[in-house]
Amino acid sequence: MNTSTQHSFSSVLSVNPYKETYFNGISSFITETTTAEFSKDQFVISYISTKEFINAQIEISKNIPEEDLFDAINNKAYDELALDQAVEYKIQYIETFNTLDEENRYFHVFIVDPLDITNTFLKVVEKVKYIDVIIPSPLLIKSLYTKELIDSNGVHCFIYIQENDAFLTIYGNKEFIYTKSLKYSLLEMHERFCELHGERIEYEEFIHFFSKENLKETTSEYKEFFIRLYKEFFANINDILTYAKRAFEIEKFEHVYIGTQLPTVTKLYEMLEVELNIKSSEFEFDYGFETENSYVDQLHALMHLYTTLPKDERYECNFTEYKRPPKFIKRASGKLIILILASFALAFAYPITYWILTYAQALQEDLLQQKYKELHNIKITREATIKNRRADKDKAFTLLAKEKKEYTDKKNTLVKIHEVKVDYPMKAKLLAMFTKDLNKHGVNIEAAKYSEGSKGKILTLYLVSDKDRKITQLVEYVTKIHEGKYKFTLEEITFDVKTNKYFSELKVSIL
Repeated sequence: MNTSTQHSFSSVLSVNPYKETYFNGISSFITETTTAEFSKDQFVISYISTKEFINAQIEISKNIPEEDLFDAINNKAYDELALDQAVEYKIQYIETFNTLDEENRYFHVFIVDPLDITNTFLKVVEKVKYIDVIIPSPLLIKSLYTKELIDSNGVHCFIYIQENDAFLTIYGNKEFIYTKSLKYSLLEMHERFCELHGERIEYEEFIHFFSKENLKETTSEYKEFFIRLYKEFFANINDILTYAKRAFEIEKFEHVYIGTQLPTVTKLYEMLEVELNIKSSEFEFDYGFETENSYVDQLHALMHLYTTLPKDERYECNFTEYKRPPKFIKRASGKLIILILASFALAFAYPITYWILTYAQALQEDLLQQKYKELHNIKITREATIKNRRADKDKAFTLLAKEKKEYTDKKNTLVKIHEVKVDYPMKAKLLAMFTKDLNKHGVNIEAAKYSEGSKGKILTLYLVSDKDRKITQLVEYVTKIHEGKYKFTLEEITFDVKTNKYFSELKVSIL
């Protein structure tokens, strides 16, 4: 694998610096790794999210010489975008050629605060030392066209949702046109969902529903709010596409690809196609890689795909500040040292060679003899120790088995005594107390359980009723009647289609 003019590499390591995930690629096989570390034989590639860079289009006169082009773009970017003159921004650019203007050249510029790069990649650099390429994430999509995974020349929109960022990118005629960060990352979606729901839920619970539940089939109370959240998201996308049509004179969008960092059961592309009336598909392609993972973050896959492309067939927009030095033999100091050493070697080579070989052979023999004696003594000692330890181990296991049996017998006896003396009388007393209330509201008991622990004394009643209203009325009544004596907890009421009954679990905590 050759991905550099100065180095040849045997593997590629892709890095998501925001979640600190790493995928290692060797040949056509990629796999996730948690033990990323420096290796001089691996090529390291990462990206910066759309939140961390400014993107704009700048025009430059064709009369500007090529050697002055960077300075001209740099100056115009500071002027037109009103950048802070006190900050030395890192500026990279790619040229766009789909213009009929004969007097000017047009460039997409990407502008990043160096401090943001330092903060983002601080932990990554501690592990891998060098990062060969740091590229704006939307430019990785160019690889799909170069590898002909998308062979159409129309205008395509790509939407990708990550934990820390979400972006929309437009390509036309296989070239980058526009990108925008969306305020619908997974973290931002979670916050908005809690606002719509009117009640805060844990992020893990939100992610579980987002990834594991099918919105078409679920009966969860969250379904309504997820639908509202997605409609807001798709409306935002529609507004951006409407703006892009006017700003870049786009006649129509041929296709939209949407995907997420996590696998989802809900088909977002189907919902998007209905909302926007644009043909849509999953943002997932056959990259030709083999992997142990059932699902690979698409940006990781795109980074690995990017490294397989020739430089003239991909966007070169590298923001890395962690370049590795040239090989030792290509440095000026290295060449000088090699020249000096070669001179000395030629001068002393012949007389020293034979003396060194003889001395080395004698020294090697003495070392091997000494090492043999040491290893033999260690072997005898360890064999005796192992024999004694095995005998001790057998005795210990026999004693342990005996103690375990005695402990189990005593434990079972104590449990039975506790159930007879405490659980049964207390459960009967409480059941008798609540029987009148249950009968009054037409609610039956399927089973009951009494327990005592760190949370106190709890009687659990498994309720059965032909109407869910009867259960809720029962809970309202006993809560009011026994206020201050008992705490009643009812988490949910479920309906069994086969029995046509409502079931619920009522926990009674004795205060």
